[in-house]
Amino acid sequence: MLNKKDQETYSWQMDLPGFGEREQTILKSTTALVTRVGGLGGPVAQSLVAAGIGKIILAHKGDLRRDDLNRQILMSSKWIGRPRVNCASLTLNNFNEDIEIISHNDNVNEDNIDEIISGSNIVFSCAPLFSERFVLNNACIKSNIPLVDCSMYAMEGRVIPIVPGTSQCLRCIYPDEPTHWKRKFPVMGAVSALVAQIGVIEGIKILTNFMPPNIGSMITIDANEPSIEKIKLAHKNINCKTCNSISPR
Repeated sequence: MLNKKDQETYSWQMDLPGFGEREQTILKSTTALVTRVGGLGGPVAQSLVAAGIGKIILAHKGDLRRDDLNRQILMSSKWIGRPRVNCASLTLNNFNEDIEIISHNDNVNEDNIDEIISGSNIVFSCAPLFSERFVLNNACIKSNIPLVDCSMYAMEGRVIPIVPGTSQCLRCIYPDEPTHWKRKFPVMGAVSALVAQIGVIEGIKILTNFMPPNIGSMITIDANEPSIEKIKLAHKNINCKTCNSISPR
């Protein structure tokens, strides 16, 4: 239930067509996992908190560096050398003191994914590496948790909303890790933030259904043009390593 403070805080959001007290209550009761709190995950987490998500789980290993500051909006130059996930938690808590935040100073992997994902209603994958994205994909299919996969490179980005049992999973689209994908790539913070906002909107659609989410599609963002396009994906890959080997709980 929404209290008086909630109703005042989110009154403009609840003026959206199809989005009212019911939808806001759903967000308040939702636990969202955001993996990485950098150029993509930081804006994702901030917008989820602004929208009124009730609980957020953050996972990101490592300390803040100066070269993070062109894109990681939850950070501060005063915090260089401190754990990124702690910095993100502090910023988010200052922004919305009512939200519950759980922080993991680690990146998701096969050994910790069950613990980190536990209790989540939705997952936002903002990891730069396919190995990490595949771990998240497998865990979401296994646990029947919706996944919003966000990625970017230079001036382009992609958002893939995935609902287990309904749409293609990430492995259906990328059967193997692309050999050309590298750890470090060109990043403009504004492009990361743009991709992040599209991802958050799709996640809120999945959770509340106030508008139909773009399940079964890949949303592509090209900041060069600029343009945002929706590409309809093929049906599930019958040879998918994940869909054929993991049974949802």
